[in-house]
Amino acid sequence: MMGKLKVYADRMSQPSRAVLIFCRFNGIDFEEIKVDISKRHHLSPEFREVNPLQKVPAIVHGSFNLSESHAILVYLASAFPGIADHWYPSDLYRRAKIISVMDWHHSNLRHGAVNYVINTVLGPATGRPLNPKAAAEAEKVLLSSLSKLEDIWLNGDGHFLLGVSQPSIADLSMVCELMQLEVLDEKDRSRILSPYKKVLQWIEDTRTATNPHFEEVHNILYRAKKKFEQQRSRVAETGTEPSNKMGGHSKM
Repeated sequence: MMGKLKVYADRMSQPSRAVLIFCRFNGIDFEEIKVDISKRHHLSPEFREVNPLQKVPAIVHGSFNLSESHAILVYLASAFPGIADHWYPSDLYRRAKIISVMDWHHSNLRHGAVNYVINTVLGPATGRPLNPKAAAEAEKVLLSSLSKLEDIWLNGDGHFLLGVSQPSIADLSMVCELMQLEVLDEKDRSRILSPYKKVLQWIEDTRTATNPHFEEVHNILYRAKKKFEQQRSRVAETGTEPSNKMGGHSKM
C-alpha cells in the first residue's frame, strides 16, 4: 500500500493550482498541506525533507517524493486508476506532443507571464521593487508566447491544445499560468489578452471542463485581485503609495 497522497501546495502558485485541480477533478484521495510562501514555510527544515529544492508543489506518496508540477501531473495521470486517457494519452505520439508543449511552456509562456506580473504588480509584496525595464522585456516574451499559442498550439478543430476535444495536463498547467494575470489592472489584462480570441475561449473552455474545482481552487486568486483593485483605488484617490504587504497573497 502506498498510503494517502500528500500534496504540498500554495494556492497562489500557478503550478500548485494545476495539481490541486487535477486531483480534485479526478477524485484522487489526497491530503492538501498548505505551504505558505509568504510566511517562508517553504524554507523550513520540515519542507526541505519533502523537497530539497524548497519549491511548491511537491507530493509524497508513500515513500516516494516528487517535485516539479509537470512531472507530478504525469505521475498522477499514470499512477492512479480511472484517470481518463485524454489527460495524458497512452498513444505515444499524442503523449510526445503534450510533453513538447509543456517543455515549450516553461521557457516561453511561464517565463513571460511570471516576470511580467512580478515586475508590474507582485514585486513589492514579495520583497522586490517593481522593475519597468524587466516588465517590458517580459511583456515581449508573453505577447510572443500568446501569438504562438493562438497560431500554433490552438490551431485545430478542437477546443484544447493540439486541436483535441478534451483537455490534457498541458491545458490545465498553462491555463492556470494565464489565470495569474487576474491580479493585473483590468485595462492592462484586457490589453494583453483581448487580441487573442482563441486563447480567451480556450481559458473559458478549460475552466468549464474542470469546474466546480477550477473556481474553488482559484478563489484565493480572486480575493487577491479584489485587494489589489482596492489598493489601486486608494492610490488614485489619495496619491499615497501602497503598502508592500498584501495580506499574504503574493506567491508565484
